[in-house]
Amino acid sequence: MTTNISAAAIMPAGKLQQADRQITHRTKGRGGGPITRLMSPSDFGHLVKPFVFLDLAVFDEGPRTPMEYLWHPHSGIATVTVMLEGGVRIAETTGRDGVLPKGSVEFMRAGNGVWHTGQAEPGYIKVFQLWVALPPELENGPNGSHHLMPDQVPEQGPVRVILGEYSGMKSPIATPPMTYLVVNLSDGERWTYQPPQGHDVAWVAVSDGTLRTSSPIATGEMVIFERSEQSIDFVAEGATRFVIGSAPKHPHDLVLGNYSVHTSEQALELGETEIRRIGRELHDNGTLKR
Repeated sequence: MTTNISAAAIMPAGKLQQADRQITHRTKGRGGGPITRLMSPSDFGHLVKPFVFLDLAVFDEGPRTPMEYLWHPHSGIATVTVMLEGGVRIAETTGRDGVLPKGSVEFMRAGNGVWHTGQAEPGYIKVFQLWVALPPELENGPNGSHHLMPDQVPEQGPVRVILGEYSGMKSPIATPPMTYLVVNLSDGERWTYQPPQGHDVAWVAVSDGTLRTSSPIATGEMVIFERSEQSIDFVAEGATRFVIGSAPKHPHDLVLGNYSVHTSEQALELGETEIRRIGRELHDNGTLKR
């Protein structure tokens, strides 16, 4: 992973003026094969918490690992899966299962403990998966799941609202204060993001094309902006697709387990105790194949 520290509406295409809000960190992530880990709780996650983890997965045609071998647990977080291309079959101990098609969203609130799994469908797949750290009142609470089909995701112009609100649109998914958007811009198109009041952390990850702001952001790159509530101007170079997140900074420490993020050692122990209990049930009923 490399890190460099450096100095809403559609508007007509044109040269981007010098942006006031600077990029402070950037990365192309790490990992081999189809999954690139752009952020984890032990690196950039502490800078933009409650956003603590981000994977960009790209699968071409080829063999898929059966989903019964991919079960794993979480607690203290919510996972947010955004399908950019293709489909993924998922199953959760919340009781939800099925196929997430292109344009759909899976929001899973792990709370005190959940196991889930997934398998890429045949064909070309591109997907972002985000983890959101939950506040103390939710981190050991009940689990839950909310799936949005493509026509249920609020959309206007270039913006799809995954979490939170934007330009009068509101996601059906209930979360603590935060905004998470997918944005598609055509070549030369300019777009400005004005964070809601109190949102002082912001980041962007580009899946396709190149964005120009205070400096260019390339395909496969994630950047973090300086803490501020200032707007951020973007211009697309080529057809460009990206996700952008903003929120008030999570005020709690990140206490980490293998698949969990909590605000205290006590909360982590509660979550991991429940994870172990669910895991024993899955093993005993033959669901876990490892």
